[in-house]
Amino acid sequence: QVQLVESGGGLVQAGDSLRLSCAASGLTFSRYYMGWFRQAPGKEREFVGTINWTSGTTYYADSMKGRFTISRDNAKNTVYLQMNSLKPEDTAVYYCAARKYGVISTPSGYDNWGQGTQVSVSS
Repeated sequence: QVQLVESGGGLVQAGDSLRLSCAASGLTFSRYYMGWFRQAPGKEREFVGTINWTSGTTYYADSMKGRFTISRDNAKNTVYLQMNSLKPEDTAVYYCAARKYGVISTPSGYDNWGQGTQVSVSS
């Protein structure tokens, strides 16, 4: 059974940094891409980026490049989302998700989801 558990969210001020974690279990890690999404109130779920678990290769939405970095720790079965220079418009629930075999940026392409972690950025 696949389980994804996000943590690390919270309330921060504009300009601060935050690192989110996603602890994964029940996966055959070598086949998976791990994605990060976010969803603000009243908006659709938005692709942040994804990482190939084996190679560590990352892909980002164009709007996320520069301030967001995805990494993974194979020994801990954990994927991270480092967020720098946070802005109020980054306020959202952040989700990690898993899929097999390839990069895709649409939520429907992911098979497994975590429960999400709230990130709130004050001005």
